[in-house]
Amino acid sequence: MIELKDLTLGYGQHILLDKVSTEIATGQLVALLGRNGTGKSTLLRAVMGLEKPQEGEILLDGKQVARLKPEELARKISFVTTDKVRIANLSCEDVVSLGRAPYTNWVGRLQEEDRERVTEAMRLVGMSDYAGKTMDKMSDGECQRIMIARALAQDTPVILLDEPTAFLDLPNRYELCLLLKSLAENARKCIVFSTHDLDIALSLCSTIMLIDNPRLYSLPTSEMVKSGHIERLFRNDSITFDPQEMRVRVTETGKIP
Repeated sequence: MIELKDLTLGYGQHILLDKVSTEIATGQLVALLGRNGTGKSTLLRAVMGLEKPQEGEILLDGKQVARLKPEELARKISFVTTDKVRIANLSCEDVVSLGRAPYTNWVGRLQEEDRERVTEAMRLVGMSDYAGKTMDKMSDGECQRIMIARALAQDTPVILLDEPTAFLDLPNRYELCLLLKSLAENARKCIVFSTHDLDIALSLCSTIMLIDNPRLYSLPTSEMVKSGHIERLFRNDSITFDPQEMRVRVTETGKIP
């Protein structure tokens, strides 16, 4: 379980989140929503231990993330960034195998169990046929799937993803989020991902976390829809949110921010 306690994040005098508190339970798929620049990536990095809070603390199963050793953290949280990754001198299978680093011996030698987890991770994201290929010859979406497979191979109870669907077309976005939902529910993982795909978040996620600076709202999806927070955050001349249908309608020139 992830717990935020009176957490304040920001840069200098610019406060993104001010003394926010919430809990994220095991077995949940959680979508993190917010406009560009509101701190979604910063919050994920803070949970990962890569960003130092100005105040407050982040707990993972009751332990402060800031006090966990790197090897402990690597066995508890995996992180997929939104950065485009191109690794030319490693096969996709080797890239995914890096996710097993927290479990291998000092020379990094994979055991049979490690190889099985790598194979299964690639199968889950539909990339088994790419095992011998290198990422410099693949599309953005294919590379993103490989990085997600690496996180799955790491086999952590918590998976954080920063806009994992950014480079995927709509059918593949939905398919990927269905996979994340299955992992959360069946493998009892806590999965949090930032996204601009509001329709997918509302239809598949058990919980919605919404940043409306400097506040953070975290509610079960049905309660978030009724709360009016989404309508208020995304309200402008080109976007209409229908809480009854849980759908976003965008005019011809409008874009979700």
